Amino acid sequence: MGGSSSLTIALGQMDVVPGKPERNQARARELAARAREAGADLLVLPELWLHGYALEHAAEWADPLGEGGFAQMAAMAREFGLYLCGSLLERHGGGVSNTAVLYAPDGTLLGAYRKIHLFRLMNEPRYLVPGDRAVLCPTPWGPTGLLICYDLRFPELARTLALAGAVLLLVPAQWPVRRLEAWLLLARARAVENELFVAACNRAGVENDVVFPGRSMVVDPWGNVLAEGNGDEGLWVARADLREVQKARRYLTVYEDRRPEAYRVAGGTGDPQGTG
Repeated sequence: MGGSSSLTIALGQMDVVPGKPERNQARARELAARAREAGADLLVLPELWLHGYALEHAAEWADPLGEGGFAQMAAMAREFGLYLCGSLLERHGGGVSNTAVLYAPDGTLLGAYRKIHLFRLMNEPRYLVPGDRAVLCPTPWGPTGLLICYDLRFPELARTLALAGAVLLLVPAQWPVRRLEAWLLLARARAVENELFVAACNRAGVENDVVFPGRSMVVDPWGNVLAEGNGDEGLWVARADLREVQKARRYLTVYEDRRPEAYRVAGGTGDPQGTG
């Protein structure tokens, strides 16, 4: 890295083929090689990038942390000298979870986050066990939070991570084109309202007549889109100056102006003080 205040982020937008881990692994390696050539520090891959969304096979395809796909990610981080993030199916004592991980360039696991908000339209509650805690990863550029796809719709989770010190949120996703406007809006909203960076990597391609639009993004604390993918497979790279986080927070004092003690709903009498 060129200094802890500067971070070059690569978004590896893939067409994830369900049940074809060899193909998906090869594609991820190609993107990792390109990210290294581009001088990236961090590569973000899509949600469930190795096996895809055929969740009826989740129990068969899932691995414990440190094994299978997780071991492959750690090895890829070491081989290409990158911080590496993406989500995989994790098997654990309670069942199977959709788990986002962040590895350091030496292969060290910096954090593992089990998706808290399961998406009913993709039958996630039928096959997966939700996580029960937010995760903040230590990095040289500052605390980094992990979200997965549908989590973007829950501002409480992003704000919890921001209040705990997050300067960057990483969001692996498989977000379909029919809700593209929500994707574009929510990624920027989470960055602006929390005055931090968001790096959101969506998949591309078509699966069972569902179109995935890509449009992966890096957004700065002011809401500026620093890099945005198109609808194809590819790599998009942006340089993030982490000093912008503190600049934004000094200029617009959102955190100092919060009043959580007043965030309660008054009675339905029309009296703003709730006194009746």
